[in-house]
Amino acid sequence: MSNHEERKRSSGRGSMRGLLTLAVVLIIAFGGYLAYSLLQDGGSAPKQQPNETAENNEGSGASNGTSGAGQADEGEDGIPEAESDGSGQVQPLDPAAELEKTVTEADLAKQYDIVITGGRVINPETKLDQEGLNVGITGDTIEVVTAKPLQGKKVIDATGLVVSPGFIDNLSYDPNPLGVWQKIGDGVTSNIAMHGGTSTPKAWYAHYERDMPPVNFGASFFYTQARNQFKLSRYEAAKPEQIAKLREQAEDALNNGALGISFSLEYVPGISKEEIIPLMELAQEYNVPVYFHGRYSDAEAPGTELEGTQELITYAEETGAAVHIDHINSTGGTFSMTEALSLIDAARAQGYDITACTYPYDYWGTYLNSARFDEGWQDRFRISYNDLQIAGTTERLTEQTFRQYQKEGKLAVAYAIPPQAVIDAFKAPYVMIGSDAILEPGHNNHPRASGTFARAIGLYVREQQVMSLMDGIAKLSLMPAQRLEKQAPELRKKGRIAKGMDADIVIFDYNTINDRSTVEQPDLMSAGINVVIVAGQVALEDGKLNKKARLGEPLRSQFVRVGAQTAASTLQWEGKSYPVLSYNQASYVDLAALGEHGYSLTWDKVTSTFTVAQGSAAAGTQSASTPSEAPKQGMLMLQRGYEAQFGEVKGELLSIGDRAFVPISFLAGIGLKAENDGDAWMIEA
Repeated sequence: MSNHEERKRSSGRGSMRGLLTLAVVLIIAFGGYLAYSLLQDGGSAPKQQPNETAENNEGSGASNGTSGAGQADEGEDGIPEAESDGSGQVQPLDPAAELEKTVTEADLAKQYDIVITGGRVINPETKLDQEGLNVGITGDTIEVVTAKPLQGKKVIDATGLVVSPGFIDNLSYDPNPLGVWQKIGDGVTSNIAMHGGTSTPKAWYAHYERDMPPVNFGASFFYTQARNQFKLSRYEAAKPEQIAKLREQAEDALNNGALGISFSLEYVPGISKEEIIPLMELAQEYNVPVYFHGRYSDAEAPGTELEGTQELITYAEETGAAVHIDHINSTGGTFSMTEALSLIDAARAQGYDITACTYPYDYWGTYLNSARFDEGWQDRFRISYNDLQIAGTTERLTEQTFRQYQKEGKLAVAYAIPPQAVIDAFKAPYVMIGSDAILEPGHNNHPRASGTFARAIGLYVREQQVMSLMDGIAKLSLMPAQRLEKQAPELRKKGRIAKGMDADIVIFDYNTINDRSTVEQPDLMSAGINVVIVAGQVALEDGKLNKKARLGEPLRSQFVRVGAQTAASTLQWEGKSYPVLSYNQASYVDLAALGEHGYSLTWDKVTSTFTVAQGSAAAGTQSASTPSEAPKQGMLMLQRGYEAQFGEVKGELLSIGDRAFVPISFLAGIGLKAENDGDAWMIEA
C-alpha cells in the first residue's frame, strides 16, 4: 500500500471518530438545554399574557402590567415584538410570521360584512408589511387579518394594492360639509381641528354629531377664539383676571371633550407668556398636548424662527406639558430647519414630550389681512408681490392688487419654503403630517386641503424616497393617533390594522397615488386612492363617493377620577394596609409601598421610569403623601407613559397627582406573591 493510500485510510478513520465524538457532544448539550429550560420555567417570572406590556396597558386597558424577563414583548392581540436568541440579545420577530397565531377556526368559519382580499397590508404599529393578506370586517371593527381565505358578504379585491390604516389629519379645521368629502378623497378618515378648534366644545361636538360627517372628528380648545370675548386687539395682552377666566374655560372645555389646547402666536402676537403658562400647566395636569403655531416664521432679527421654536421648548421645560409644533416647514424651521430640529432633539433627549408636523408642499398659504403680512413681510419671507398667488385662481399679485385683496381678507399662497426644509422635516422621526387646511366654499384654499396625504406618499415616498412607505404611513396614521390618544380612547383603535381595531381603512395603488389639486384648482381629488372605509362603511370606491356613508364618530378626551367606583380594596403587607384602586379593569397600589418593604425607587426623568431594586434606600418617589393614604376624591387618574422597571420586568404606572401607582400584577412579576381573598389583597411572606 502506498503512503498516499495509507494516509487516505487513516484520514477516513479519523473523520469517523470525529463525527462520533461530535454526535455525543450534541446529545449531551441538548439534554443539558432541556434540563435548563425546565428549571427556568419553574423559577422565572410568570409568562406574559397577551396585551401585558406597559405600552399596551395604556392602549388596551389590559389587566396585567408586567413583562417577564426573557419573554417576548407582546404587541396588539398578543403578537410578540421581539424574542431572546439565547445569548441575551433580543431579536425582532417577523410580524407576518406571527400574524396567524392570532387567527382561530371561528375566525375562518365566519362570514364577514366586508372582506378585503389579497392586499399588501401595512400596520405601522407592528411593522407588518405583507402582500396577499385578507382583512375581515364586521360592523365597524376589524376582526381578523390573515393569509387564509375568508368569506364576506362584500368582497373587495385589493390584489396589487396597499391596505393601510385610514389617514388621520390632526392639523385640520372644522369638518364642514364640503371639505370632509375632499378629505375622504385624500384617504383621510379622521379630521381633527387642532389648529383652531373651538372655545365651546360641548356645543361644537353636538353640532357635528347632528351634521353626521363621513369622517371622525375632534377639536382643541382654541385659545384665540376664547380670547376674543374680551375684544382684545391681536397685539394686546390679556389681563390677570381675564387669564384666570380663560383658564377656567379651558378646564371646562377639556372636561367637555376638547383634545388639547391650541395657540396661534404669530397671528395674535399680543399673547403673552403670562397667558400661556397657566394653560400649559392645566394641559400637564390633564395629560393633553398643547398645539402651537409659533410666534415667528422667518430668520430675520428681531424675532427669528429659532427664537420662536426655543420659546415653545422653554414652555415645555417650565411646565412639563406636551408640546406639538404646527407645520414646522412654514413656522419655526422654514429657513433654519436643521437648527430647529436640533433644538427639539436636545429637548427630547432630556425627556420633554415635543413633536411637530409638516405638510408636503414648498409653499404656504394664509389670509392677507393676518399679522403674518404685517409691514416688512417681503424681507422676512424673502419674497415679493409676484411670489403671492390668490388661491383658487391663476392671479399673481402686484402692490396694488395686494392692497385690494388684503382688505377683502383673501387667502394667498406664498412660494417661500425651501424644498430641502420639507425633506429635512420628514426625516425627523417625531415629525408627522398635518394638512393645515380643509376646503371651503369658494375654493379660496391652499391645494393641501385636497391633496396632502396622497402627495406625501406619491412625491416624498415613491418618487423622492425621502422615507420608506412604512414610515410614511406611520406619519399619516399611527403617529397622529398616538399624539392624542392618551386621553382619547377612540384613537387607541385608529392608525392600526389588526384584530380589534376600528375599520377605518384606505386602499391605494402605490404606483399611481398622488395629488391632483393645484393652486388654481384646489378642489381636485387625489389619484390612486381606490377605496376608503370609515367605521366599516365604504365611503369611496373606484372614484365614486358614497354620500350615504356618514358614520364618523366624535373623538373626545375622557377622564377618570378617584371615586367610589375606583376604590377596589386594600393590600395587606407585613402589618401595613395600602389602598388598592381599580382602573381599566386592573388593580393598582402606590409604588411607594415598595419603598417601605426593602426596595429602592429611583426616578429617571429622561426615560420616565422608576427603577425598582432590592435595597432599603428609597429615592425619587416624588410622592407628597404616604402610600397608606387614599388619594382624595375627584383626583384625576392618568396614564402618562411612566413605567416601573425591575430588571426586565416592566409595569405601566398610573399617575394620581404626584403619586405613582403600579399594577399589582407587577408585584408578582418581581417575585412577590400577591393573592386576593375576595376582600383584600395579601402579600405572603
